[in-house]
Amino acid sequence: MIIRDSVIKYGNNIDTDVIIPARYLNTADERELASHCFEDLDRGFPEKVKTRKIIVAGSNFGCGSSREHAPISIKASGIKAVIADSFARIFFRNAINIGLPVITGREASMFIEDGDELEIDLSMGIIRDITKDKSFEVKPLPDFVQGIIKSGGYINFTRESIKKGN
Repeated sequence: MIIRDSVIKYGNNIDTDVIIPARYLNTADERELASHCFEDLDRGFPEKVKTRKIIVAGSNFGCGSSREHAPISIKASGIKAVIADSFARIFFRNAINIGLPVITGREASMFIEDGDELEIDLSMGIIRDITKDKSFEVKPLPDFVQGIIKSGGYINFTRESIKKGN
């Protein structure tokens, strides 16, 4: 699976409260959640995400509460993948469950800059910064995780597996 797009860059300790503020947790509507994604951190996010679909951040991305709303709002806003030095464990799992690719890569998260164009090969574990002509090796996502992502999330993956008789 290959993802190619440009970067929106954030720093360390991006918590779920700045990804989707608690005042919007009274809805499960993905479009509504997406409209408030990062609004307390980056008022320009709605404009940026029109042309840049990969988030790169520092350490501890998704820390804070365990709300699934955070990765849902990111994915629903149009983001195709998140690369970070490290992720909060529950955020990482929630992202996979809803079909949002999350990639851990310390060197990539430090080197890649806002606006860089990337090509991510999830199967091979390669992030290529096309802007700077530099590649980074990361741990490839396991095949079953890639299957979940391709299906659009764990629920769809399970439905497809049941239909196939697996």
